[in-house]
Amino acid sequence: MENFWTYFEVLAPSVGVGLLFWLAMRSIFRADRKERGAEAQVREELGQDR
Repeated sequence: MENFWTYFEVLAPSVGVGLLFWLAMRSIFRADRKERGAEAQVREELGQDR
């Protein structure tokens, strides 16, 4: 059991940083997708008005 905690202490920071990176990238991609959808909707509305 002692080896488990040694490995955990070594790997935990890398896994934590990887998880934070994944969350940040996921939020960026979701925001981009929502922004593109909103822009397409505005363009469609403006195109119908003309």
